[in-house]
Amino acid sequence: MFDISRKKDAIQALVIFLMFCIPVLLSWNSKTQLGAIIESGTLKMVTRNSPNTYFIEKGEPAGFEYDLAKAYAEHIGVKLELVLPPSFGEIFTTMQARNAHIAGAMLTVTDERKEHFEFATPYLSTTTTLVYRKIKGTKPPKNLQELISKNRTTVVIANSSHAELLKQLKQENPALEWDESNEFSSVELLEQVHNKEIAYTAVDSVAFDAQKSFFPGLDKAFDLNQPQNLAWMLSPHSDQSLRNSINRFLALESTQTLIQTLKSKYFNRSNPLNFYDTAAFKEDMQTRFPKIEQYFFMAEQETDIDWQLLAAIAYQESHWNPKAVSPTGVKGIMMLTNAAAKEVDVSDRTDPKQSIIGGAHYLISVMKKIPERITQPDHTWFALAGYNVGYGHLEDARVLTSRAGLNPDKWDDVKKHLPLLTQEKYYSTVRYGYARGYEPVHYVSNIRKYMKLLSWEVQLQQAKKQSEAADLDPNHPSWDSTTIVEDILPSL
Repeated sequence: MFDISRKKDAIQALVIFLMFCIPVLLSWNSKTQLGAIIESGTLKMVTRNSPNTYFIEKGEPAGFEYDLAKAYAEHIGVKLELVLPPSFGEIFTTMQARNAHIAGAMLTVTDERKEHFEFATPYLSTTTTLVYRKIKGTKPPKNLQELISKNRTTVVIANSSHAELLKQLKQENPALEWDESNEFSSVELLEQVHNKEIAYTAVDSVAFDAQKSFFPGLDKAFDLNQPQNLAWMLSPHSDQSLRNSINRFLALESTQTLIQTLKSKYFNRSNPLNFYDTAAFKEDMQTRFPKIEQYFFMAEQETDIDWQLLAAIAYQESHWNPKAVSPTGVKGIMMLTNAAAKEVDVSDRTDPKQSIIGGAHYLISVMKKIPERITQPDHTWFALAGYNVGYGHLEDARVLTSRAGLNPDKWDDVKKHLPLLTQEKYYSTVRYGYARGYEPVHYVSNIRKYMKLLSWEVQLQQAKKQSEAADLDPNHPSWDSTTIVEDILPSL
């Protein structure tokens, strides 16, 4: 009787145990990949510190891949964590080791990659284009046969889709030759072509369109293939929950709108800095400037900042257009961000008076971030460069300047090293990583040129007025405007 009672108790205990444990075990076994990610609270993306993927801009993370992945992470209610391998090829080993959930690095969907990985719905398409340096009297190759016949150096990134494509093309074109590099990024290869160190490189057309403004001598020779899809890459998984979730996210109308916004923000950079244009400036000086001129004088009175410097900054930012708006949401004549506008009590960024005076006050706060020991005018150029690219990147460039044995407190020395922040062998050794280092150099250069041109135009107008007065008053001293032009032209 005792044994039977014990057996009943044991059976009851086992039943209770199974009632509680089986659902837990079933739940554990049936947990989807997406469910596990949501439970962990983190989505891991492997990417690269590069202009088209992820970088720090003005102290904040940015980049097409980063912004899109961050939006997806927010969509599923988790945080985004980045995995940054030291080379492009290690993206694939990272995914094979399952140390990231997705790879987002402008990856082309290729047959070879599909043998080992899965891809979500494509979000962009691109072609592989051959890039060359325009040289007077030298015609670029128009097709693969002409490229082979020129017998000049072509370099591409190792383990890239471009290298894979060239290998495919070589099967039908045995004479095709090229070099592969693990050392350089696409931007560095573009720079080498621009500097005539190599003849050609092959890059994604979207990457070239994003960078061509900084290499005005470069152009596309011809496309090496038909348009190819770009997509996020995933490791093969027993369930498709993550892939399906990503595809649903990408299909949303709001996501498609976001992708178009990001394309405009990061890739449509045909003239990102309103590059120096004398003819346009002279026309705007006649039509736009008289309507806002008084506000620059008022701003100078309030802040003691040279009104011509303020006017040159404003022209660089907006071409003196009070309705100007950028893809990132900055707007107005001084193109203030929402945060900057709040800092200087600007309630309407499109109001010219508020924008100009507020912009002058904001410039004061910008200048305070530069060490006082740096003298003028370098102090101002550093402030403008830091505002454009971010003070962390400016400090990185100053570190590189010191390493080169030059003066980190001199703009002429530092501006030589800012562009090095596009090269991995340099930006990987400093704190803030990749930066579009050409931009602040162009930005400051343009403002300085506009200041000189503005000074010239003002003096010409004064000369014209006095010349007209001389025509009306025979006793008025005569003026020869040609003399003034000759005096000013050498300084431009």
